[in-house]
Amino acid sequence: MQVLKFGGSSVANAENINKVAAIVKDAAAKKKTLVVVSALGGITDTLLAAGTLAAAGDESYKENLALIEQLHLEAVKALIPVTNQSSVLSLVKKQCNEIEDICNGVYALQELSLQTKDRIMSYGELLSSQIIAHRFQNLGMSAVWKDSRELIQTNEQFGNAAVQFVETNQKIQDYFLGNPAGLFVLPGFIAATAKGVTATLGRGGSDYTAAILGGALNADAVEIWTDVSGMMTADPRLVPNARIIPDISYQEAMELSHFGAKVIYPPTIQPVMKKDIPVWIKNTFAPEDYGTLIQKESIGQDAVRGISSLNKMALLSLEGSGMVGIPGFSKRLFEALAGAQINVVLITQSSSEHSICVAVDEVNVSKAKQVVDAAFDYEIETGKLEPLQIEEGLSILALVGDQMKSHPGIAGKMFYVLGRNGVNIRAIAQGSSERNISAVIAADDVKKAINVLHEAFFEESYKQINLYIVGVGNVGSRLLEQLEQQRAYLLEILRLQVNVVGIANSKKMLIKESGIALSNWKEALQEGMEMDLDQFVAMAAAKNLRNAVFADVTANESVALIYEKLLRKSISVVACNKIAAASSYAHYSKLKQLAREFNCHYLFETNVGAALPVIGTLNDLLRTGDTVTKIEAVLSGTLNFVFNNYDGSKSFASVVKQAQDEGYTEPDPRLDLNGTDVMRKIMILARESGSILEMDAITNESFMPESCMQGSVADFYAAMEQEEAHFKAIYDAAAKDGKKLKFVAQFDNGKAKVGLQHIDPAHNLYHLYGKDNIVLFYTKRYPEQPLVVKGAGAGADVTASGVFADIMRTMNA
Repeated sequence: MQVLKFGGSSVANAENINKVAAIVKDAAAKKKTLVVVSALGGITDTLLAAGTLAAAGDESYKENLALIEQLHLEAVKALIPVTNQSSVLSLVKKQCNEIEDICNGVYALQELSLQTKDRIMSYGELLSSQIIAHRFQNLGMSAVWKDSRELIQTNEQFGNAAVQFVETNQKIQDYFLGNPAGLFVLPGFIAATAKGVTATLGRGGSDYTAAILGGALNADAVEIWTDVSGMMTADPRLVPNARIIPDISYQEAMELSHFGAKVIYPPTIQPVMKKDIPVWIKNTFAPEDYGTLIQKESIGQDAVRGISSLNKMALLSLEGSGMVGIPGFSKRLFEALAGAQINVVLITQSSSEHSICVAVDEVNVSKAKQVVDAAFDYEIETGKLEPLQIEEGLSILALVGDQMKSHPGIAGKMFYVLGRNGVNIRAIAQGSSERNISAVIAADDVKKAINVLHEAFFEESYKQINLYIVGVGNVGSRLLEQLEQQRAYLLEILRLQVNVVGIANSKKMLIKESGIALSNWKEALQEGMEMDLDQFVAMAAAKNLRNAVFADVTANESVALIYEKLLRKSISVVACNKIAAASSYAHYSKLKQLAREFNCHYLFETNVGAALPVIGTLNDLLRTGDTVTKIEAVLSGTLNFVFNNYDGSKSFASVVKQAQDEGYTEPDPRLDLNGTDVMRKIMILARESGSILEMDAITNESFMPESCMQGSVADFYAAMEQEEAHFKAIYDAAAKDGKKLKFVAQFDNGKAKVGLQHIDPAHNLYHLYGKDNIVLFYTKRYPEQPLVVKGAGAGADVTASGVFADIMRTMNA
C-alpha cells in the first residue's frame, strides 16, 4: 500500500490535475493507492479572506465567494466530459451555497471563531478532492472518494487540532483494510472532533494527513508530490547553485523543515518515523526526477546536509545581576511566554547566568514584552533585572546534518566564513545531538550568509567573487579584457567565477547583481546611470553580496577617500590608486586596521612595481620573522624608460612624450618626473616594513627645473624643450664616466630619500632596461647579498595583471 499526496501547486488548475491523474494511474496499477489532495491553488487563502471580511462587516466577502465558485465550476467543465458534468456541477454549487450560508452568518454576527474558520477552510479540500475523484473515474480509474473527517479524530483545539491517534488509527484500519478498492481519494488538512465537528490540522495539514494514513496502515511509502524535485541544500530563490539532496534522515528533514524549508513540515515526519516508513519528495511536473528520499538514516557522507533560515524573528534578552545563582528565572520566563501562547524558537544563556536570550516570531514581540515585564515586575522595580530588551529585524540561520557531530571544525568553519563576509552573529545555539548549529543574524544579511555557507560546505571546488570596478581607462579596460580572457580558465582550473557586478568611470556607472557581460561592457556602461560615487558605494553596500571586492583603477583622491566606508561593510578593496596608502600614516594605518576588524582585505600590490611581487615578498619576509634593514630601488618604470632611451640624440621632452604615449606614465607625467610618485612608493614600502613615515620626511633630490613644473601639461612639454641643455648636461656628466642615470629610492635606518644617481656597471641597478623596476631588500637574512625583485614596472597590461592578482588574493585566508 502507498500514500500519494499532491499539494496546491499540483492541483492548481485543470492542466495540472491531468498531470496528477497520469502519475496516479501509473502508481495505482502497481499497488493499492491512497491519494491525498490539497485545495486548488490559492483557494484556502481566498476562503480565509472571505471569512475575515465577513467578520469585519465588509460585503466584499461575496466577491471572494463568487470567485471560489467560478474557479471550481471552470475546473469541472475542463475536467469532466459534458455528459457527466451535471452531478459534479450540482455538488460544487451545493457546497458553495453552504460556504455562503456560513459567511452570511459570520457577517450577521461579525464574529469569526476558530471553529467557524476551520469549517470555512475545510471546503477547499472537500471541493478539490471530489472533483479530482470524479476526474479519475472519468478516466477509467475506479476511484473511491472518502471524507477524511470520518477517519481522523482530533481534540477541540480548532486551527491546529491534535490528532487522537488510538481512535484515528483504528478507524483508518477498519475502513481501508476491509475495503477491496484499489484507489482512494481523500481531502487533506481536515479532520473532525469526537463530536463530528470539523477541525483542521494546521500548517502543512495535507502532508500530515498523508503521514497519518501511511503510519496507520504501515504503508510501503508516503510520497509528497509538489512543484520542486526534492529537498534542496538551500533555498534556490536565494542560492542559484542549490542542489537536490537525494537522501536525508527523518531528523535532518525535521530540522531543515523547522527552519524554513517549506517542502515538508515537521509534524508530517512523526507518524511515519515511528514505523520507519520512507517518505519521497517528488515533482509533479518532472515525475521522472529522483527526488528526495527521507528515511531512518541518510546514505550520503556529507557532514552538512542543508542550510535553512527562519525570517522575521526577534531576540528577547533578560539581563541582570539579580539572576546570578538564583534558580527559577528561566522557568518563570518560559512560563510567562507559554501562558501567552508564544513559541520559543531558540534559547541561549550566558555561562555567567547574567543573561538569557530567546528568539520568537516578530509578531509576538509586543505581547512578549508585556507578559515578561509583568512576570518580573518586582525584580525590575528593585533593579535586580533590566526590563526585557528586544531586538527585531533578525533571522535564524541553521546548518543541519546528522554527521556534523563526527566532523570537528564545522562550527569554526561556519563562523569563520560568516565573519569573513561581515555577518555579525547575535546569538548561537547548538543542540546536544550536534545535528543543528543555529545563529541569529540580521535579516539583511540572510542572502549573503546562506550563499557563503553554501559555497563553503557544498561548493568547495567552486567560488564566486563579486567585483566592482571604478576606473575603466587604459588599465581598467585591460583588466576587464583579462577577466574575460581568463574566464574559462578560472572556472575549469581554479573553480572560481569572477562576477563583475559593477563598473564605473567618471561619467557613467552600472550595477547588475547577476553580472555584467564583459563582451559588451562598454555599450552597457553607456546605458548606465550618471556617475555618483557616493551612490555607487551605497548601492554596493546595499547589495550586501558575498566575497565582494572593490577595485580602484583610478588615480582619483575622491575614490581613495571612500575605502573606509567599503571596508566597514566587509567589502575588500584592491587599489591600483596610490593616494590612500600614501596618505597620512594615521589614515593608512586605519585602513589596514579596518580590513582586519571587518575580516576583509586592503591590497595594493600595484602601488609599487605594477605586477611585480614587491609588497607580497616584503610581507612574506616579515611574516616569517625577518627584519628589513635597508631598501634600495628603482621604482619608476617611467623614469627608467626615459633614461634608458635618452642619449641626447633626440630631445628629453620627446622621450617623455613617448613614455606617456606607450602608457608608462601617470596621467600627469610631472608626478613621475618630479619624484613624487617614487616618494610615495618608497614610503609605502617603508610603512609595510614597519616604519612610521610621512611624505614630508622624505628627501627629494629633484633633477627637474622649476620652470617645467608650472602651468598645464602642454606648458610642461614646452618648458622641457626649452631646458634641453639642462637635460643634456645631466646625461653627459654620467656618460663620460661610463655610468648610467637611474632615479633611485632608498630607505635606510628609518630615513628615506629619492634622487637621480650615476650608476656604475658593477652595481645591481646598472643592468636595468626598458621600463623595468628593481627592488633590493637588505634584511637580517640577506645582509650583504640582497633579495632582488626585478621586472616590468609599468604598462597597462602588467598593471592590470597585478590588480587581477590582488583580486584573486582576496579569496585567500
